[in-house]
Amino acid sequence: MIKFSNVSKKYDNDVKALSNIDLDIKKGEFIFLVGTSGAGKSTIIKLLLKEENPTQGEITLNDRDITSVRNRRIPYIRRDIGVVFQDFRLLPNKTVYENVAFAMEIVGESSKEIRRRVPMVLGMVNLSRKSSSYPDQLSGGERQRVSIARAIVNNPPVLIADEPTGNLDPDTAWDIMRVLLDINHRGTTVVMATHAKEIVNSMKKRVVEIHEGKLIRDEQKGGYINEISHI
Repeated sequence: MIKFSNVSKKYDNDVKALSNIDLDIKKGEFIFLVGTSGAGKSTIIKLLLKEENPTQGEITLNDRDITSVRNRRIPYIRRDIGVVFQDFRLLPNKTVYENVAFAMEIVGESSKEIRRRVPMVLGMVNLSRKSSSYPDQLSGGERQRVSIARAIVNNPPVLIADEPTGNLDPDTAWDIMRVLLDINHRGTTVVMATHAKEIVNSMKKRVVEIHEGKLIRDEQKGGYINEISHI
């Protein structure tokens, strides 16, 4: 599904953001990507989204080598990845329905398919009754659920959630995690970058820890911190 083979990333200022990363994520897994700010988590996400290219190594997504591709191919690669951000990034002048529909419009889906798919996805995230509301009329949790609906409406095999609970209170954060778990149970691979220790410790999913650009821990049913790796 996703594979990093000996991947490093060095920026022009000679800062090495990632160093010799080997990571293999199988279809249908739920992965927590943890580490302090600046550890390299965001760089991993940027490499997957083709916002950056690795300095060395190989990255595959869905059995396709995406390490070096022409710019015109990047939008097609990104269709395989849904992204949920901490700050929602909704279009303020569009309704809930229109925000989700827009993700289908930009990939050229038909009006008929949009009318079929958008209400179904809004139902999955329990927002059917909010379809005509605007983002500023929603709570933070509702806005994040719109963001999730938009990310999955095109049926991507991979969902990246970048600090999706960072701006939410604990109860709302757990609501969002239940939505992400439901999506994962339907077969979508989920990679979630997070600092939410309680969530990681409670859920006991696979934990991949990055520290100063290096992968220092890859643990099944892990917690947020393994004390041994920090000695």
